[in-house]
Amino acid sequence: MTELLFQRLHADAVVPERAYTGDAGLDLVACERAEIGPGERATVGTGLAVAIPEGHAGFVQPRSGLAADHGVTVLNTPGLIDSGYRGEVRVILLNTDADASYVVEPGMRIAQLVVMPVASVRTAEVEELPASERGVRGFGSSSRAEA
Repeated sequence: MTELLFQRLHADAVVPERAYTGDAGLDLVACERAEIGPGERATVGTGLAVAIPEGHAGFVQPRSGLAADHGVTVLNTPGLIDSGYRGEVRVILLNTDADASYVVEPGMRIAQLVVMPVASVRTAEVEELPASERGVRGFGSSSRAEA
């Protein structure tokens, strides 16, 4: 098992843990207060820095309960934390509710962090890409009849 290192940048920051054995995500907890009006967004700090292992990336995902119960989601989902980043983990939250504001208080679980291995690739420019079964068919192409 790979060790995931966290540094508290604020004394009241909460180092994430899994809610249940086998969970993919680690709960990220707010370290500051933010009021998010209807349709507005806010960047909320966790008070933590993390050392994502080389060859991996951290993906900040919404919490399903927060989205279902309050319409609050992670705006740039998934947020990406590269292995070389050592600054504070901050979460961009969006309140999709048309009428109600949402208040984030310190200590609230606001997102989850999933750490996954990522392939190391080298880029190359070519005149033509290799053929594939899908080809250039784009969004929704699998549900449309062939022309």
